[in-house]
Amino acid sequence: MRPVLQADSANRLRADRNFEYRAVMRHFVFRWIITTVAVMVAPAFVSGIRYDTAGALIGAALLLGILNAFVRPVLLILSAPLILVTLGFFILVINALMLFWVPSMVIGFHVDGFGSAFWGAILIGIISWLLSAFFRGSDGHVHILTHHTRIKRVEGRVIETTENGRK
Repeated sequence: MRPVLQADSANRLRADRNFEYRAVMRHFVFRWIITTVAVMVAPAFVSGIRYDTAGALIGAALLLGILNAFVRPVLLILSAPLILVTLGFFILVINALMLFWVPSMVIGFHVDGFGSAFWGAILIGIISWLLSAFFRGSDGHVHILTHHTRIKRVEGRVIETTENGRK
């Protein structure tokens, strides 16, 4: 009977890992879609940013997400003293650098200069923040309207009162 228990616990462990993997991938795809929408809106407001095809837009959003996930944290740590001295303003410069580097790796996505990258990064950040706040609930799951409260079940006892206010 021992092999059955080991197989059962192995299956449960595999299922738990699969669930965690799916949750991570769902979060990644969700962030990628939000970044894609934000990068798609940016050329409408910033004249120096443009893309030729939808594939270039999707590739730029994917690369921007990868750069923000892996390169940006390293740059933030390395430039921490400068960030402190500028009271956080240098984070905007780092975000602009991330956007400024994307056209060098994605054909069909264009950023004309650092100024366009700076304002585009601010706009992309604001749009991403708004969309994330709108679609992500406080429980961490994706919901369409997140500001509706859930009714939580409360356990406890009910104290009834009588006519004179005491039980």
